[in-house]
Amino acid sequence: MKPLNIIVCIKPVPDSKYWDKLRLDPATKTLRREGIPTVISPLDFNAIEEALKIKEARPGSKVTVITMGPPNATESLAWAYAFGVDDAVLLTDRAFAGADTWATAFSLAAGIKKIGAYDLILLGNESLDGSTGQVGPQVAEFLDIPHITYVEKIEFTGDTTLQARSKIESGYMLIETTLPAALAVTKAINEPRIPPVFGAIWATEKKSTVWSAADVGADKTKIGLAGSPTSVSDVTTIEMKRKAQVLTGEPAKIAKELVEKLRTDGVLP
Repeated sequence: MKPLNIIVCIKPVPDSKYWDKLRLDPATKTLRREGIPTVISPLDFNAIEEALKIKEARPGSKVTVITMGPPNATESLAWAYAFGVDDAVLLTDRAFAGADTWATAFSLAAGIKKIGAYDLILLGNESLDGSTGQVGPQVAEFLDIPHITYVEKIEFTGDTTLQARSKIESGYMLIETTLPAALAVTKAINEPRIPPVFGAIWATEKKSTVWSAADVGADKTKIGLAGSPTSVSDVTTIEMKRKAQVLTGEPAKIAKELVEKLRTDGVLP
């Protein structure tokens, strides 16, 4: 089979160990992520792994990772290099900040067009922080290519065709598509590898390509907070107040008293 140009979209997300430190910007209603360590969203590792497996099965293939984020997102790209990807691209610009899924997908699609020729785009089905599952299909729509979500297995049926097993509530669907196409994968598709011994060397020797909004020709009215059609109108803290009462005495007496109280409160008939 012929070599493929594979692009993997990844997302640096706030490390879950620090979620208690996340705060909302009162003006923009977006998360303040400054000072919070980031990690690659878990399902993106599955997307990278699947891309590398395809590359190994089809000699001559190339894997390029792309992400959008602040300048320190190069740390996530270094991890991708450690796993064995060939190239990495970072889209970073203040104009990209505050993007919803639509504006994020528009920006990623602009970056992918700048990269050039591609046969397959892989993504995690949803991110750890947002879990919307929207970016994969939106990227595909901006590129005008087919897309399949909840992908558990990929099997190539020809040089330019593949069959994907897509998970649904009652089982799965087998969907065949032509390339180029975008596939959003689930955890079930594979077990991500441990980076090889030379991974750390690859990560330090390879440099990521960094592009601004101007570099990819992105319309600034369609990116970042300004280009996001969805917004958070208000944020409210919900306080859960409970009435506590301690019952004492013999178990049988406590049980009887508890039942009577629950009946009085309308919990039990």
